[in-house]
Amino acid sequence: MSEKHNSAGDVKTTGHVWDDDLEDFTNQPPRWWMLGLTASALWVVVYWTMYPGIPVALAGTHFKGLGLPGLSLHLPGTDPKDDGKWSAIKELAQDQAVLDEVRGPYEAKLKTMTPAAILADAQLSEYVARSGKVLFADNCAACHGQNGVGTRQTGAKFAQREQGLMAPILLDDDWLYGGTIDTIHETISGGRQGMMVAHKDTLSVQQIDDVAKYVKAMSEEGGKEKADADPAVAAGMKVFAESDCTACHGADAKGMAAMGSANLTDKVWRFDGSLEGIKQTITYGVNSGDPSSRVAIMPNFVAAGKLSPVEIKKLAVYVFKFGGGKVDAPAAPAVAEGPAAAPAATN
Repeated sequence: MSEKHNSAGDVKTTGHVWDDDLEDFTNQPPRWWMLGLTASALWVVVYWTMYPGIPVALAGTHFKGLGLPGLSLHLPGTDPKDDGKWSAIKELAQDQAVLDEVRGPYEAKLKTMTPAAILADAQLSEYVARSGKVLFADNCAACHGQNGVGTRQTGAKFAQREQGLMAPILLDDDWLYGGTIDTIHETISGGRQGMMVAHKDTLSVQQIDDVAKYVKAMSEEGGKEKADADPAVAAGMKVFAESDCTACHGADAKGMAAMGSANLTDKVWRFDGSLEGIKQTITYGVNSGDPSSRVAIMPNFVAAGKLSPVEIKKLAVYVFKFGGGKVDAPAAPAVAEGPAAAPAATN
C-alpha cells in the first residue's frame, strides 16, 4: 500500500478520511512520553521480580519474589533466608509484635487480677477502656449495639414476638441480673437465659388484656402507686396479685435480680412496651418453648471458647465503665458482742 500524504501540508497520514477532510496523521508521540512509557514497563518488571505477585497455577502457589535490599521481615516458622522477601502477612506479624510488646506488661497484670481490682486500678482501667472497645465491637455490638446503645427491632419486617430490643441497653443503670462488676463478669462468662412462662392456657383473653393494661399503667407517670389507685386498671391489679406474676416480679413489681425478672415500674422495656407488645409477652412468654415466644438468650462465651479469661475481664470492666455499672454495697460494720474489757490497773 502506497503512503498517503495530507494534501495541504504533505504530512504522512494513515489513509483514513472522515467527513471528507478529517484525516489521521502518523506523527510519533513526544520523546518524553515514550521515555515515561518505557520506564513504566521496566518498573513493572522490577516490581514483579522483587515482590510476590505472579501465580504459578500448576504448582498451586505463587512466586515469592527476590526480596528488597535491606528489608528484614521475619515470620516465626519461616526460613530466615526469606526475611528479605516482603509479604502482607509478614508486615502484619511485625506490626503485631510491636503492639504486643507495648501491651505485654498490662496483659501480664490482667491475668492475675479480678475484674474489681482492675476497675480500681486507674492505669489498667484506662487501658481496658481502650483495648476493650475492639473486643466489644467484635463480640457484643451485633446485639447490644455500638457502645451499648441497643439494637431496636421495629417495623413490618419483624414478627410481633421480635419487636423491641434485640438485647438490653448497657448504658443505663437498669439491670436484669444486677450491675456490679462481678455480676457483669458472671453474665459474660456463663451467659443468661431467663424464662417467663406462657399464660395463654392459664389466663383468659380478658385477663391478659386487663393485666397488660395494669402493667402498662405502672410504667407511666405516677408509677405503681398511681396505678393501684386507678379504678380503670383494678381488674388487672387483681389478676397480677392473684396469678403467678408476683412470684417472679415481686409484690412491688420491681423484679428480682436472682431470677432476672424485669422491673415493671420503670419506663425501661426489654421488649416492645406498647399494650399489644405487653400482651404478646404475657400470652406467649419468654424462652417458654412456644413458637410465638420471645427469645432472649445471652450466649455462654466460656463454653463457646470465643473469649479468653482475660478478654472476659476486659469486657466486664468495659461494660461497667459505660456508666451504668453499680458499686457493691459496703459491708455492714461488725457489731461488738459485748463491752470491751476494762484496762488493767497500773501502779
